[in-house]
Amino acid sequence: MGRKARIDQEELVRLAADGWSNARLAEHFGVTESGVLQAKRAAGLSKPMTDHSRALPWKLRREHSQSGPATNLRNLSAASQGRLVPKDRLNTALRWANRLVDNGLDIAYDPERGFHEVPAGDDSHIARVLAEVREASDAAGTAP
Repeated sequence: MGRKARIDQEELVRLAADGWSNARLAEHFGVTESGVLQAKRAAGLSKPMTDHSRALPWKLRREHSQSGPATNLRNLSAASQGRLVPKDRLNTALRWANRLVDNGLDIAYDPERGFHEVPAGDDSHIARVLAEVREASDAAGTAP
């Protein structure tokens, strides 16, 4: 078993700032591109991964993962985490979520049925997701 390759973080920061691609960095340091990505994360050069588990707490079946509700929830989740979401996609997601909340509805998921609208309870999932988007946009000084 060989010795684990060591990536000098200072050199990595400098080369990444010079615009080196991950492939070129991997070749230079003698590691895989995955190793470069790990080193970039460790050096604080990468944005943290977006986690959609709060907006999509269900284990989705493949055929439901690209549905309108799933896409809208991912876009709302990204916006709530400060990610840049294309304006048209964010507006679509906001209109959808506001329509549900305004009509006293929530979104539910069942692997057999897929996403479906249900009457909102005291702890409305969609209202919470929408509130997180508003909170993030207020903190950033932008309009959702």
